[in-house]
Amino acid sequence: MIYDLIIIGAGPAGITASIYAARKKMDILVITKDVGGQAAWSGDIENYTGYQFITGPELVDKFQEHMQKFDIKLKENEEVIELRRKDNLILVKTDKGAYETESVIIASGKRSKELSVPGEKEFKNRGLTYCATCDGPLFAGKDVAVIGAGNSALDAALQLIKIARHIYIINITSALDGDSIMRQKVESTQNITVLNNTQVTAVVGEKMVSGIKIKEKGKEKLLSVQGVFVEIGLMPNSEFAKDIQKNERQEIKVSSQNATNIPGVFAAGDVTDVPEKQIIVAAGEGAKACLSAFRYLAQLK
Repeated sequence: MIYDLIIIGAGPAGITASIYAARKKMDILVITKDVGGQAAWSGDIENYTGYQFITGPELVDKFQEHMQKFDIKLKENEEVIELRRKDNLILVKTDKGAYETESVIIASGKRSKELSVPGEKEFKNRGLTYCATCDGPLFAGKDVAVIGAGNSALDAALQLIKIARHIYIINITSALDGDSIMRQKVESTQNITVLNNTQVTAVVGEKMVSGIKIKEKGKEKLLSVQGVFVEIGLMPNSEFAKDIQKNERQEIKVSSQNATNIPGVFAAGDVTDVPEKQIIVAAGEGAKACLSAFRYLAQLK
C-alpha cells in the first residue's frame, strides 16, 4: 500500500498534523514510539491557549480524544530507523516493517540528554530517572536532586515540592535559567536548595541511588539523596533522517513552509530548528506542515 502521507511521531506536532490530514481526507499513517511525546512529561501548563491551567498528561488526553474522532491509522511502539527517497516515493523503514508514501512529516520530537557520568546507566530506573511527571510519586518523603537549570529542571523541581522532603537543584552555571515566573517560584520555596556553579561527577549507591558526587567551587563532596532527576536538556530524534539537512544541534532545517531539502519530506515541532520549543508552537507547526504536504501532493497530481 502507498500512503498519501506518513507522520513520524505523535506529540503535539504529529497529532495536530494527523488531525489536519484526516480532515483533508488524506490516506495517512502515524508511526510513533509513544503518544504525547515530551508534552506527556510536562507538569503544570499555564500558557496553552484555551486552558488557564492544565497538566501535560491531561492535555495529551485531550489531543488523543480529538485524534480518535477520526479514522487515523496508528502504529504505536514502533521506531523509525531509516528514511529515504525511492524513485518517486519515500520509503519509511521501522524496527517492525517498511512503508511507502508520497510524502512524510517528521515530528519525532526530542529526548532527554544523559549526564554521561559514572553510575548513570547502572542506576537508571533504580533511583535515577528522566521524568518527574512519570516517577515523582515514587520519591515521596525522600531527598532528591534535580540536575539542570532550564524550564524542564524548574518544572521538575516544582512538581516535586509536595512529594519529596527536600530538593537540591544542581546547576553547572552561575544562575538559574528558564522563565522568570518559574524561577521566582523555585527561589521562594523552602524545601528547595539551589547549588549554582556545581557539577555532578558520579551517581553512587548499592542496589538503589544513595547519593551523588558533586564538585562545588573546585571541591568534591558527596550529597546524600535517594533520587536523581536528570533535566539537562533535550536532543532531537533525527538520526534516521540521514539525507536531511540539519544544524549543528542535529535539528532538522525547515523553511517557513516546513519543507526540508528533500522533496516531499516536511518536518515540524521540537525536532526542527524552529527556535521556540513550546507545546503550542509545535502544534501550530504540525498544522503548517500538513497544509504544506497537502499542497505538495496536489501539485504532484
